[in-house]
Amino acid sequence: MTKRWTKRPEGSNWGDWGENDQLGRINLIGTEQTRLGAAEVREGKNFCLSLPLDFPGGNVMSPVRHPPALRPVIRNDAPYYNYIWRDFDARFPDIAADDAVLLYTQYSTQWDSLAHRGSMFDVDGSGEDKPVYYNGFRANEDITMDEDHTTCAKALGIENMAVHGVQGRGVMVDLHSEFGDFPRHEVSYDDLMRVLDKDGIQVETGDILCLWVGLDQIIMGMQGKPDDSIKRAGAVLDGHDKRLLNWITDSGISAIISDNLAIEAVGKTLADDYCGSSLPLHEHCLFKLGLPLGELWNLSALAKWLRAHNRYRFFLTAPPLRLTGAVGSPVTPIATV
Repeated sequence: MTKRWTKRPEGSNWGDWGENDQLGRINLIGTEQTRLGAAEVREGKNFCLSLPLDFPGGNVMSPVRHPPALRPVIRNDAPYYNYIWRDFDARFPDIAADDAVLLYTQYSTQWDSLAHRGSMFDVDGSGEDKPVYYNGFRANEDITMDEDHTTCAKALGIENMAVHGVQGRGVMVDLHSEFGDFPRHEVSYDDLMRVLDKDGIQVETGDILCLWVGLDQIIMGMQGKPDDSIKRAGAVLDGHDKRLLNWITDSGISAIISDNLAIEAVGKTLADDYCGSSLPLHEHCLFKLGLPLGELWNLSALAKWLRAHNRYRFFLTAPPLRLTGAVGSPVTPIATV
């Protein structure tokens, strides 16, 4: 078998967990990390960290993603919804409902899989860039779409993360208290270090980093009818800050989660001579490190409770759907304190 790559991107961890690894930094969430997370349970109080999956609402935040559409299953050529069995067989008094859903996997509270973002890179040292994803898995070979537009991530699909499980220690960083809602602030390495120091937060290997910026409150307040201001609200990480990216590498965190759209700034105006990823934090995390990103989570109630109780750690259970071949997944995470 020909090796997928002989050259890996600078700063990447390709191959560190084996040539065929499809989990990346999720490998850091092992039995010890699960025990550390469980040790944070003192009150037995749970928080649901998912938005309603039809929120934010509309297409203001992302014109290419749409809210879930529920439709009835068809049975006996009739909608199987408020279905009166007696109309088809007089013996049965039952009424039934069964539905199907068209679901954009990254419309609302979500995980990005490692097949969500790749890059053009010279993986074999031939001088020719190839379209590849984490650990050198190939576009059109491993992550495929046929002529009927049927898609399948034969490698790096979200099901790998689901089977491994995502259950460990979450660490909450309250960026909202520091930077507010408006104007949107791009958080630098210095900014983040100042907040961590101010709040006495320690981040350790395997921790799941959660960044609360307050956008979830704005989304819920708009009640499914957001306006354009939502795209200018809430702090985001500065994906162009090299020191911040290096800290993500060195910190040993297993994943990053936020209540904003993409962790970093989407739609940022770049110089005409800029050459590089449009989302450099995505490139660094998903492509180089195999570090999954969770977006549009509902963190406000948990963040406020933790601050009020002088805590920042909690037990997080957040497996994606075991949806074979998907490049993202809705998630209904539960935090327990």
